[in-house]
Amino acid sequence: MNRTLSTLVPALAVTTTLALPLHAQEPLSIVATTGMIADAATQVGGDLVEVQALMGPGVDPHAYRQTRSDIVATARADMVLWHGLYLEAQMEEFLLDLAATNTVIPVAESLAEDRLLGSEDYEGRFDPHVWMDPTLWADVVTHIAVALGEAQPDSIDEITERLSSYVGDISVLAAYSEEVLASVPEASRVLLTAHDAFNYFGAAYGFEVIGIQGISTESEAGLQRIGELVDMLVTRDIGAVFVESSVSDRNIRALIEGAAARGHEVSIGGELFSDAMGEDGTYEGTWIGMIDHNVTTIARALGGDAPEGGMQGLLE
Repeated sequence: MNRTLSTLVPALAVTTTLALPLHAQEPLSIVATTGMIADAATQVGGDLVEVQALMGPGVDPHAYRQTRSDIVATARADMVLWHGLYLEAQMEEFLLDLAATNTVIPVAESLAEDRLLGSEDYEGRFDPHVWMDPTLWADVVTHIAVALGEAQPDSIDEITERLSSYVGDISVLAAYSEEVLASVPEASRVLLTAHDAFNYFGAAYGFEVIGIQGISTESEAGLQRIGELVDMLVTRDIGAVFVESSVSDRNIRALIEGAAARGHEVSIGGELFSDAMGEDGTYEGTWIGMIDHNVTTIARALGGDAPEGGMQGLLE
């Protein structure tokens, strides 16, 4: 393991094991399960990598199953990067089997367990949505860079330089997020969304996070749950809820209608990116743009002070 890479984020525990002499091929062919992982690999790999994401905008990773073309692509790739922590629940067995013959790395499982949140949906597992906390995601990105450095030992300096620059960008985003979210009135720091994808966000920025469904979108919200949340909206005078780009909005609509029937007006504060980024080729189609969009949208909808165009004025 290269010392320069591993010491950029000291808290990271690196346990990458490569199965093949990947440095023989240039550029490195990488298949990533999610857009967030694909973006990270592209940011730190640059021209040294060719990255394909299996799941595009609006795709729910909890329910996604590998296609025939996915099986071919992962078998041919030099490296497969997947999230782990049971995010790709329907693909896990396939990816674990693939690891017997290919280089397959569950990048989020590099994080120490004491930094992870528990899962109410699956006993003994953790909440996988770590990309919602920039500090945690910086360590995952570093783990990806270490893997690329081991696969491309002649390009260590370039990977290290790109990683250092990108971790700096993540730090700027984290500082912006802290500033604008701190401007939300304390009583209004309640984030109600379609499913529990924002617990790391809540822990990082002091928000109460409520998901209609559990951590997995495979869980169902019953009428009793909807009724309980309508009561909460009314009694606590919560005026904004949020939809997600990769989850149906039917439960959110049911909440709004239920509150209206009780004489309480609730609006949609905006659409958030939870398990997938925005459209390819857009600012929101990058991880930084995704988080900038979420932070800015939440802050503005809940009474905080955030510029309409976000951190860099690039939000549409």
